[in-house]
Amino acid sequence: MGERSRTGLLVDWGGVLTTSVFDSFSAFCATEGLAPDTVRDAFMRDPAARALLVGLETGTVPESDFEPRLCAALGLADARAAGLIDRLFGGMRADDAMLGAVRAARRAGVRTGLISNSWGADRYDPGLVDELFDAVVISGRERIRKPDPRMYVLGAERLGVAPAACVYVDDLPGNLKPARALGMATVHHVDAARTVVELQALLGLRLS
Repeated sequence: MGERSRTGLLVDWGGVLTTSVFDSFSAFCATEGLAPDTVRDAFMRDPAARALLVGLETGTVPESDFEPRLCAALGLADARAAGLIDRLFGGMRADDAMLGAVRAARRAGVRTGLISNSWGADRYDPGLVDELFDAVVISGRERIRKPDPRMYVLGAERLGVAPAACVYVDDLPGNLKPARALGMATVHHVDAARTVVELQALLGLRLS
């Protein structure tokens, strides 16, 4: 595939290694009898719901507080609070093509890392994380969240690769900006086929 120009690959989890987070939110809304974009709009436009999201992702709002408070913000009955986070993500599935690309990159000698905004504790498969990644940066453990530039700095540091030698992949354009400012090449993930083609060009490897 040509000369390898970059030696580090950093990726997001939800919406990159899985199917769309927002599609899962819409499926949740359908099950709960809400308008399709209720959850997305709450996190984008409702300051209270947004603050809850930030608190959960930074580990300052425990799941036991988040679930009933988000339930209220969405206009759901208190009885719907239990298991709310799991139901929000219940429609997400692993993206095998993306998992395969990360595996292939690591086998080829690329240093691989995860940079993820977490949704509570113990929501990552530890065996899969160990298989895929040399380094991990998870917001709830660090008490900071993307797009804080420190998340990306930590990712590169833990890989032992300069930011300019890293590629970062995320499904949210706003999370790409700080990585780009640090000198990382960035890929806006829309679908696996397109992302794999871009990664092959950036890493100089065949990944599919």
